[in-house]
Amino acid sequence: MSYFGNVDKIKYEGKLSTNPLAFKHYNPDQVILGKTMREHMRFAVAYWHSFTANGSDPFGVGTAVREYDKFTGMELAKARVEACFELLNILDVDYFCFHDRDIAPEGATLQETNKNLDEIVALIKENMKKSGKKLLWNTANMFSNPRFVHGAATTSNADVYAYAAAQVKKALEHGKELGAENYVFWGGREGYESLLNTDMGFELDNMARFMHMAVDYAKEIGFDAQFLIEPKPKEPTKHQYDFDAATTLSFLQKYDLDKHFKLNLEANHATLAGHTFEHELRVARLSDALGSIDANQGDMLLGWDTDEFPTDLYSSTLAMYEILNNEGGIGRGGVNFDAKVRRQSFEPIDVVYSHIAGMDSFARGLVVAAKLIEDGALENIIDTKYESFKSGLGADIVAGNVTLKSLEAYALQNNPIVTKSGHLELVRAILNQYIMNA
Repeated sequence: MSYFGNVDKIKYEGKLSTNPLAFKHYNPDQVILGKTMREHMRFAVAYWHSFTANGSDPFGVGTAVREYDKFTGMELAKARVEACFELLNILDVDYFCFHDRDIAPEGATLQETNKNLDEIVALIKENMKKSGKKLLWNTANMFSNPRFVHGAATTSNADVYAYAAAQVKKALEHGKELGAENYVFWGGREGYESLLNTDMGFELDNMARFMHMAVDYAKEIGFDAQFLIEPKPKEPTKHQYDFDAATTLSFLQKYDLDKHFKLNLEANHATLAGHTFEHELRVARLSDALGSIDANQGDMLLGWDTDEFPTDLYSSTLAMYEILNNEGGIGRGGVNFDAKVRRQSFEPIDVVYSHIAGMDSFARGLVVAAKLIEDGALENIIDTKYESFKSGLGADIVAGNVTLKSLEAYALQNNPIVTKSGHLELVRAILNQYIMNA
């Protein structure tokens, strides 16, 4: 059975192509800065948005038309596995990602839930072996079920804490079985509404205990995936403990977890935190903590997580600029499309169109970012801006050869201070030129 209308594998046809089922910029075999586009990007499909989301929103029921929706329970779960590997083949994408509750329904007990998971994981493993597709990362959904109303690792209920631990233990085992290259923690309910009824310090301590137990168990079973934390501000709770890259890094450093975890950063989450995507990537990169990315975009007119497919070439270019400047690039991570089609885009083919658009956007961003780096365009601008620190007094400051007294003595000479323009509009015009012409 075909779930996407017997669409052939998407091919690269170049930027002049008008074929909606062709890549215009993503040429997987094109070599950029010593690696192919496929190697740079390591694209992944998000199971939750592509196969389980139905287009519902707070104001209306789902609109998505999916052939497998005629099934229920485990039959539906099995059909979604078929759809997943069909889409991976159509897009020629090597990776996928999932939450445990995406792939199999919960049962009446934890034992029944785990049995359902084991059955679907076995089916996924069989399809991975036949297709050569790989698991970029898996994670545990510890936010949808009402039991997690007060959080999972930060819950006020010890029984829920134990349940969450059992859920992560199983997810780690499945990650090892499927050869996951990463394992992600996203604390959807790890936050609070008010300090009036919250012991913030205790909750943070408990979350750290939880993550150390996960690290220990992964070592015990020989699961060598890179652990990732995905920062997320605001929704669903007012104050998320993993608000942004800087907050999350502070948590990891305080609890001696920074040597075990890197960050999985999402564009729309950066927006909600009041940052640009490239800011979050830079913060992580400077701490050697850039692990993987979730590629999407938010609507600047809406203050919530819209998870749109990425089509903003400025954002994709600057994201790829950070990734290319990161030691080892994206490393064991990848570019996962944590994005969903719009509610009015309800036909199965829209899932294909949307991924093509996102892959082309990041491919174009890769080409432009590589050209910027090859030409030293931004580096030259920045070097010029800080050139006063390359000789004389500035060089002494950088070398640590000054004190407050010696700097005061220098300032008391009352030499004229000459400042230079940052030429920001010119810099933006240069970026425009590269995006249009690279």
